[in-house]
Formats: sequence, C-alpha cells, structure tokens
Amino acid sequence: MAFGSIGLFTLMQQKLDWVAQRQGMLAQNIANRDTPGYTPIDAPDFAQTLAQPGFALAQTKPAHIAAASDPLHLAAARPAERAPDGNAVGLEDQLAKVADTDTAQQVTTQLYTAYLGMFRTALGK
Repeated sequence: MAFGSIGLFTLMQQKLDWVAQRQGMLAQNIANRDTPGYTPIDAPDFAQTLAQPGFALAQTKPAHIAAASDPLHLAAARPAERAPDGNAVGLEDQLAKVADTDTAQQVTTQLYTAYLGMFRTALGK
C-alpha cells in the first residue's frame, strides 16, 4: 500500500513542503539583513497555501464545507520599520519565524510517524 495516496499523508507532505519553502525564504531574509533596500519575504499561511489552485481540498460529501479557492501570490511582507539604508529585515522577527517554522516541521514529522505506525500496526506489519 502506498501511504502517499492517502489524503492525510498527502496533506502532511504538503505541510512539510511548505515548511521547507518557508525556511528557505527566512534564510534568504537573514542572509540579506545587511543588503541596502532589501525587503523580507515570507510564505503565506499554510491554510492560504491550501486555497491555491492545485492545492484544493476535495469536497467528498455535499455536507462538507468547500475550501476557499482564492488565488494567492507570494508577496513581500510589510515591514514594521526600515534601517537608514532601506533594509527592512528585523533579525529578531526572522528568528522567531524560523523557530515557529521549526516547531511546525517537528509536529508534522511526529504526526506522520505516529500515523504511519498506526497504519502498519493495523496492517499487521
């Protein structure tokens, strides 16, 4: 049985992909914290990412709530303040986002492992 074909595992894989994308963006922000005029970027919330075309949740029964389908584009985060050279990267803010993203990755990985273990137990493996 391919666990990747099960909706729950697919959703967790999408979450891990989002986490990897966000970590890359945050690393880019931190790397450019001394670049004059640089504006930090961030990934949209995961729930908004699921609303993108191609990430739509299936409505399998009429009683289910349909997922939002607003197109979403990555946009530069609106900075709270800028340095005199025009740079808007706040290191503390970026590090807090990195920690939050790391926690999301750990939780998702632990859930993936736990559900995989339950499926294996149910299948007698």
